Amino acid sequence: MAISFGISAINWVNEDILSLGDHYTAEQVLADMSSLGFKGTEFCRKFPNDTEQLKALLSSYGMVLSSQWNSVNFSDESKKAASLEVFKQRVDFLAEMGCKHVVTCESGNTFEDLTSNKVTVDELTEAQWASLIDGLHQAGQYCKDKGMKLVYHYHGETVIEKPAQIDRLMASTNAELVYLLFDTGHAYYGGYDPLQLLKKYYDRIAYIHLKDIRQAQLDELNASGLRFRTGVQNGVFTVPGDGCISFAPIAEELLTRDYDGWIIIEAEQDPEVANPVTYAKFAIEHLQKIGLMN
Repeated sequence: MAISFGISAINWVNEDILSLGDHYTAEQVLADMSSLGFKGTEFCRKFPNDTEQLKALLSSYGMVLSSQWNSVNFSDESKKAASLEVFKQRVDFLAEMGCKHVVTCESGNTFEDLTSNKVTVDELTEAQWASLIDGLHQAGQYCKDKGMKLVYHYHGETVIEKPAQIDRLMASTNAELVYLLFDTGHAYYGGYDPLQLLKKYYDRIAYIHLKDIRQAQLDELNASGLRFRTGVQNGVFTVPGDGCISFAPIAEELLTRDYDGWIIIEAEQDPEVANPVTYAKFAIEHLQKIGLMN
């Protein structure tokens, strides 16, 4: 078994809520990660976009890039071709960085007016579903041709969030072109039992994010109808072992099946409230306790 453990830079620098962690430099983030013993991370907005500069920077801290978040808009037929071209450029970037996985999430129908704080994500129509699946197959084939895997990231406040949406996505896509990113936090956030999801789609899972949920904050968020970003700011997410998700049976399942691949530890918290290094150490201790990490 060869699990590769990494940690997300989003624990330090948020990609969407720019005020969270904006004071960190790339060097500070990587120095912290390296001091914790991690060897991999995903792309961060503080990192250089030039591949040679990024390779040199990561190498100086004994780190590698595991992947990068990629938003796509394949569900809108009028925007699909342009979105696919941008996606291909990002795949080329990741390929040059030596990555084998392309984290991908459909952003169509997602409410983008940040002046409003209410959730308005419309369900995909049949035509939009068809366009999305076609786009993912084209994108997945491009990844496959480069020896990479498209891993779909179901995500809160997007069109693929809830159990029925995830199930339809898996049933509708070619298993050789579209893989699944198993994210414990977003599974629970959307109403899918993480262990059930892991068991049901294990053969499609090629990449993992481990994060936890604080139940009280999730209940408060659901009752208020406020935005995903509000939940992040209020601490709905935390590291494994600090919330309501039971990670021991998840670890047992992964160990029994000899999972071989990346596991990225995430939290997506305000670093001023939840120190990234302190919480990372807590996560490591918890994962060691349940036997997932050495």
